[in-house]
Amino acid sequence: MSDDHERDTAHWPPVDAVKAGLAGRCPRCGEGRLFDGFLSVGERCSNCGLDYSFADAGDGPAVFVIFIAGFLVVGLALWMEVTLSPPLWLHFMLWIPLTLIVSLISLRLIKGLLIVLQYRNKAAEGRLDK
Repeated sequence: MSDDHERDTAHWPPVDAVKAGLAGRCPRCGEGRLFDGFLSVGERCSNCGLDYSFADAGDGPAVFVIFIAGFLVVGLALWMEVTLSPPLWLHFMLWIPLTLIVSLISLRLIKGLLIVLQYRNKAAEGRLDK
């Protein structure tokens, strides 16, 4: 992480991490865009110039999405099967698109939230100093 990250807390008022993360905004100023596409993180904030090279959400967002979408879709599909017993084609027509929509939308939201929380908590890769 750069030295900019350590100095910036005195110059910028605190940003609500949840609002900034879910909106895909800069973790420092809350104004600039965090993403440079649907899921790719930009190089820097267009408003305050924060370098986004620290941002690495890793596999965290995907794990949360798998748990959330899986719980929602499997739960609803099981409920529908037990209650209504629809034909198999109806299950495919409902649950495949719902899985894709829920996964893609929540992946962007959760990735933005985790990156903003990473900045706010000054999280970085662990290293052992000997």
